[in-house]
Amino acid sequence: MNSLVVMSVFAAAVVLRLVLRLWLIGRQIRHVARHRDAVPADFAGTVTLEAHRKAADYTIARQRLELLTTAWGSAVLLGWTLLGGLDLLNIAVRDAVLPRGGDLAYQIALVMAVSVIGSLIDLPFDLWRTFRLEQRFGFNRMTFGLWLKDAAVGAVVGAVVGVPLLALVLWLMAAAGPLWWLWAFAALAGFTLLMQVVYPTVIAPMFNKFQPLADEALKGRVEALMQRCGFRAQGLFVMDGSRRSAHANAYFTGFGASKRVVFFDTLLSRLTPGEVEAVLAHELGHFHHRHVPKRILTLMGVWLASLALLGWLMGQAAFYTGLGVQPNMLAPNHALALLLLMLAGPVFGFLLAPLTAASSRRHEFEADAYACRQASGADLRAALLKLFQDNASTLTPDPVYVRFHYSHPPASERLAALAGR
Repeated sequence: MNSLVVMSVFAAAVVLRLVLRLWLIGRQIRHVARHRDAVPADFAGTVTLEAHRKAADYTIARQRLELLTTAWGSAVLLGWTLLGGLDLLNIAVRDAVLPRGGDLAYQIALVMAVSVIGSLIDLPFDLWRTFRLEQRFGFNRMTFGLWLKDAAVGAVVGAVVGVPLLALVLWLMAAAGPLWWLWAFAALAGFTLLMQVVYPTVIAPMFNKFQPLADEALKGRVEALMQRCGFRAQGLFVMDGSRRSAHANAYFTGFGASKRVVFFDTLLSRLTPGEVEAVLAHELGHFHHRHVPKRILTLMGVWLASLALLGWLMGQAAFYTGLGVQPNMLAPNHALALLLLMLAGPVFGFLLAPLTAASSRRHEFEADAYACRQASGADLRAALLKLFQDNASTLTPDPVYVRFHYSHPPASERLAALAGR
């Protein structure tokens, strides 16, 4: 493997991804702007021009911010790699930590340093998105104090959960021999399954309050629906999503006995009982078709392939030098290899976006079809229309942009499919 070839391929891939993403965003902005002043005929009787314009303006504002973050993200990526940022940071962390803390402490410190610096680099955009863009369109309900609390709790939870897992993976890379990647994959897979149990009962309550559903009539209706669908849950909960955002949602989470159904309080305040039942029936459609296990298995397959690839790449000096890093001579390179994979992997994975988005949209159509068999299709259409309006989702997205980025079908396609049932 030649370092110049690696550098050239990587640079070309970064430029190609940047150009493609900017082109798609530009298409979306122009398409939505062209249709801003006319409600689509299928929605003329149900969506006001004012609501349609708000959705268009919100979409355009988000896409303009995406233009900036996309260009900035590409610049930061090149800064970490080809321009030597990761190499300089590695030298500084290695010289400061390795003599006193040893190999493992140095590698953990390097990964944590990259994570902290990356978060600080993204911080201005996160603040702008929350307190300017979302605030402007009436969605943000988070105070700066709550934002700080969430950030602090998230950092602590990330460290408590992430550092031991990182230490385990790095130890396996050093101690488990040439097939370390199989053991590392087993550790990651086990951790993922464990989090399906721990997250809804331990971690999520650190950020939101979950109260049992108090509406007995709605509770009875929901329990009857779950019984028809063969779904058992630990409980029905209402989450205080309104503390942070006006956006609404419902979902089920957990694994095995820890499964629970969660409604945003904003959802319950907007929908009728029949519409709530229809939305939950859609979520149960994902359960019926085993979409979540399928997505987890797909993700694990990607992890396994990536770790196997890394097992080969980390033995190639050109992998490091071609991405702007000089490998360590007297210290392990496992953390460097992991970081380079995490930085470079998404550049090439972006080309798979249309496939993953298409699969996700197909799952949504399947869940809608299931919901129409278990609940009222008319209630589901009414609920979705309210949610599209409340979330200011544009009714006129660019078709090409949809194919790359939409994990859910556009409103026009989704409601048209429901109308035919």
